[in-house]
Amino acid sequence: MIKIYGSPRTSAGRCFWCLEEVGAAYDKVDVDMRAGKHKEADYLAINPNGKIPALVDGDYSLWESMAINTYLAAEYKPELLGESSKDKGLVNQWTTWSIAELQPPVIDIFIQMVFVPEDKRDHGIIERAQTKLPEMLSILDGALKGRDALVGGNFSLADLNTASVVMICEAIRFDLKPYSEVNRWMDVIGQRPAFQKYLMMRS
Repeated sequence: MIKIYGSPRTSAGRCFWCLEEVGAAYDKVDVDMRAGKHKEADYLAINPNGKIPALVDGDYSLWESMAINTYLAAEYKPELLGESSKDKGLVNQWTTWSIAELQPPVIDIFIQMVFVPEDKRDHGIIERAQTKLPEMLSILDGALKGRDALVGGNFSLADLNTASVVMICEAIRFDLKPYSEVNRWMDVIGQRPAFQKYLMMRS
Protein backbone atom coordinates (compact mmCIF):
# COMPACT_ATOMS: atom_id res chain seq x y z
CA MET A 1 0.00 0.00 0.00
CA ILE A 2 1.30 3.44 -0.94
CA LYS A 3 1.68 5.99 1.84
CA ILE A 4 1.58 9.67 0.97
CA TYR A 5 2.81 12.10 3.60
CA GLY A 6 1.26 15.56 3.63
CA SER A 7 -2.00 17.41 3.14
CA PRO A 8 -4.00 17.92 -0.09
CA ARG A 9 -3.95 21.64 0.66
CA THR A 10 -0.15 21.83 0.36
CA SER A 11 2.34 21.03 -2.39
CA ALA A 12 1.43 17.40 -1.72
CA GLY A 13 -1.93 18.17 -3.34
CA ARG A 14 -0.72 17.46 -6.85
CA CYS A 15 0.39 14.03 -5.64
CA PHE A 16 -3.06 13.26 -4.21
CA TRP A 17 -4.55 14.31 -7.54
CA CYS A 18 -2.09 12.09 -9.40
CA LEU A 19 -2.86 9.15 -7.14
CA GLU A 20 -6.52 9.53 -8.03
CA GLU A 21 -5.68 9.77 -11.74
CA VAL A 22 -3.60 6.58 -11.73
CA GLY A 23 -6.12 4.70 -9.57
CA ALA A 24 -3.58 3.43 -7.03
CA ALA A 25 -4.70 2.59 -3.49
CA TYR A 26 -3.02 4.71 -0.85
CA ASP A 27 -3.04 5.80 2.76
CA LYS A 28 -2.78 9.47 3.71
CA VAL A 29 -0.33 10.18 6.51
CA ASP A 30 -0.65 13.58 8.16
CA VAL A 31 2.54 15.35 9.15
CA ASP A 32 1.92 17.96 11.85
CA MET A 33 4.49 20.56 10.88
CA ARG A 34 3.37 22.96 13.61
CA ALA A 35 4.34 20.30 16.13
CA GLY A 36 7.65 19.75 14.34
CA LYS A 37 6.84 16.23 13.17
CA HIS A 38 8.57 16.91 9.85
CA LYS A 39 11.87 17.31 11.71
CA GLU A 40 11.65 14.13 13.74
CA ALA A 41 14.00 11.24 13.01
CA ASP A 42 11.31 8.89 11.67
CA TYR A 43 10.20 11.35 9.03
CA LEU A 44 13.71 12.56 8.20
CA ALA A 45 14.57 8.95 7.38
CA ILE A 46 11.99 9.23 4.58
CA ASN A 47 12.67 12.81 3.52
CA PRO A 48 15.95 14.21 4.89
CA ASN A 49 14.87 17.69 3.75
CA GLY A 50 12.18 17.69 6.42
CA LYS A 51 9.57 18.84 3.92
CA ILE A 52 6.39 17.45 2.43
CA PRO A 53 5.35 15.59 0.41
CA ALA A 54 7.02 12.22 0.61
CA LEU A 55 5.86 8.87 -0.71
CA VAL A 56 6.55 5.32 0.41
CA ASP A 57 5.61 2.44 -1.87
CA GLY A 58 6.67 -0.81 -0.24
CA ASP A 59 10.39 -0.49 0.42
CA TYR A 60 10.73 2.45 -2.01
CA SER A 61 10.61 6.05 -0.83
CA LEU A 62 10.65 9.27 -2.81
CA TRP A 63 10.37 13.00 -2.21
CA GLU A 64 9.74 16.10 -4.38
CA SER A 65 6.20 16.32 -5.71
CA MET A 66 7.03 16.35 -9.42
CA ALA A 67 9.33 13.34 -9.04
CA ILE A 68 6.60 11.54 -7.10
CA ASN A 69 4.09 12.20 -9.88
CA THR A 70 6.49 10.98 -12.55
CA TYR A 71 7.02 7.76 -10.59
CA LEU A 72 3.29 7.23 -10.04
CA ALA A 73 2.56 7.68 -13.73
CA ALA A 74 5.41 5.40 -14.81
CA GLU A 75 4.45 2.70 -12.34
CA TYR A 76 0.66 2.79 -12.49
CA LYS A 77 -0.49 4.64 -15.64
CA PRO A 78 2.35 5.07 -18.16
CA GLU A 79 0.15 6.70 -20.79
CA LEU A 80 0.18 9.86 -18.64
CA LEU A 81 3.85 10.24 -19.60
CA GLY A 82 3.08 10.39 -23.32
CA GLU A 83 2.84 7.79 -26.06
CA SER A 84 5.98 8.59 -28.07
CA SER A 85 9.47 9.67 -27.12
CA LYS A 86 8.66 13.15 -28.48
CA ASP A 87 5.52 13.35 -26.36
CA LYS A 88 7.46 12.17 -23.32
CA GLY A 89 9.95 14.96 -23.94
CA LEU A 90 7.15 17.51 -24.07
CA VAL A 91 5.56 16.17 -20.87
CA ASN A 92 8.92 16.57 -19.16
CA GLN A 93 9.32 20.05 -20.69
CA TRP A 94 6.02 21.33 -19.27
CA THR A 95 6.59 19.65 -15.92
CA THR A 96 10.01 21.29 -15.63
CA TRP A 97 8.68 24.64 -16.84
CA SER A 98 5.80 24.63 -14.39
CA ILE A 99 8.04 24.08 -11.37
CA ALA A 100 11.07 26.11 -12.52
CA GLU A 101 9.45 29.07 -14.29
CA LEU A 102 5.78 29.43 -13.37
CA GLN A 103 5.77 28.36 -9.74
CA PRO A 104 8.52 30.62 -8.26
CA PRO A 105 6.71 33.96 -8.79
CA VAL A 106 3.40 32.39 -7.75
CA ILE A 107 4.91 31.10 -4.52
CA ASP A 108 6.70 34.40 -3.85
CA ILE A 109 3.32 36.13 -3.84
CA PHE A 110 1.64 33.30 -1.94
CA ILE A 111 4.17 33.46 0.90
CA GLN A 112 3.79 37.21 1.26
CA MET A 113 -0.02 37.17 1.13
CA VAL A 114 -0.68 34.05 3.21
CA PHE A 115 2.14 33.75 5.72
CA VAL A 116 3.38 37.31 6.21
CA PRO A 117 1.24 39.75 8.25
CA GLU A 118 -0.11 42.56 6.07
CA ASP A 119 1.94 45.26 7.79
CA LYS A 120 5.15 43.30 7.25
CA ARG A 121 4.71 42.25 3.63
CA ASP A 122 7.48 43.00 1.19
CA HIS A 123 5.56 44.69 -1.60
CA GLY A 124 8.69 44.76 -3.74
CA ILE A 125 8.67 40.96 -3.86
CA ILE A 126 4.97 40.94 -4.73
CA GLU A 127 5.34 43.52 -7.49
CA ARG A 128 8.36 41.80 -9.07
CA ALA A 129 6.54 38.48 -9.07
CA GLN A 130 3.38 40.03 -10.50
CA THR A 131 5.35 41.45 -13.44
CA LYS A 132 6.68 37.97 -14.28
CA LEU A 133 3.37 36.12 -14.26
CA PRO A 134 1.75 37.69 -17.36
CA GLU A 135 4.64 36.51 -19.54
CA MET A 136 4.50 33.00 -18.09
CA LEU A 137 0.73 32.73 -18.41
CA SER A 138 0.83 34.12 -21.96
CA ILE A 139 3.24 31.34 -22.91
CA LEU A 140 0.83 28.78 -21.49
CA ASP A 141 -2.16 30.48 -23.12
CA GLY A 142 -0.46 30.36 -26.52
CA ALA A 143 0.44 26.70 -26.14
CA LEU A 144 -3.19 25.83 -25.39
CA LYS A 145 -4.73 27.68 -28.32
CA GLY A 146 -7.31 25.35 -29.86
CA ARG A 147 -6.21 22.46 -27.64
CA ASP A 148 -7.65 20.69 -24.61
CA ALA A 149 -4.29 19.20 -23.60
CA LEU A 150 -0.71 20.42 -23.60
CA VAL A 151 0.72 17.29 -25.25
CA GLY A 152 -0.96 15.26 -27.98
CA GLY A 153 -4.71 15.02 -27.79
CA ASN A 154 -5.09 13.52 -24.35
CA PHE A 155 -4.70 14.59 -20.73
CA SER A 156 -1.19 13.88 -19.49
CA LEU A 157 1.10 14.58 -16.57
CA ALA A 158 1.98 17.84 -18.31
CA ASP A 159 -1.58 19.05 -17.76
CA LEU A 160 -1.77 17.81 -14.19
CA ASN A 161 1.52 19.29 -13.04
CA THR A 162 1.04 22.61 -14.81
CA ALA A 163 -2.58 23.01 -13.72
CA SER A 164 -1.57 22.30 -10.12
CA VAL A 165 0.55 25.47 -10.24
CA VAL A 166 -2.06 27.56 -12.07
CA MET A 167 -4.52 26.70 -9.30
CA ILE A 168 -2.38 28.60 -6.79
CA CYS A 169 -3.22 31.79 -8.70
CA GLU A 170 -6.67 31.59 -7.13
CA ALA A 171 -5.16 31.70 -3.64
CA ILE A 172 -3.13 34.81 -4.49
CA ARG A 173 -6.10 36.45 -6.25
CA PHE A 174 -4.20 36.85 -9.51
CA ASP A 175 -6.58 37.70 -12.33
CA LEU A 176 -6.67 34.89 -14.89
CA LYS A 177 -9.48 36.39 -16.98
CA PRO A 178 -7.16 37.69 -19.75
CA TYR A 179 -5.99 34.14 -20.44
CA SER A 180 -9.01 32.65 -22.17
CA GLU A 181 -7.28 29.48 -23.34
CA VAL A 182 -5.98 28.76 -19.85
CA ASN A 183 -9.47 29.25 -18.43
CA ARG A 184 -11.03 26.96 -21.03
CA TRP A 185 -8.38 24.31 -20.35
CA MET A 186 -8.94 24.54 -16.60
CA ASP A 187 -12.69 24.11 -17.20
CA VAL A 188 -11.99 20.90 -19.14
CA ILE A 189 -9.70 19.64 -16.40
CA GLY A 190 -12.32 20.51 -13.81
CA GLN A 191 -14.65 17.89 -15.27
CA ARG A 192 -12.23 15.05 -14.56
CA PRO A 193 -13.49 12.72 -11.77
CA ALA A 194 -10.01 12.44 -10.26
CA PHE A 195 -9.72 16.22 -10.11
CA GLN A 196 -13.12 16.51 -8.46
CA LYS A 197 -12.09 13.97 -5.82
CA TYR A 198 -8.94 15.98 -5.20
CA LEU A 199 -10.97 19.18 -4.78
CA MET A 200 -13.19 17.43 -2.23
CA MET A 201 -10.09 16.54 -0.21
CA ARG A 202 -9.12 20.20 -0.13
CA SER A 203 -12.49 21.41 1.12
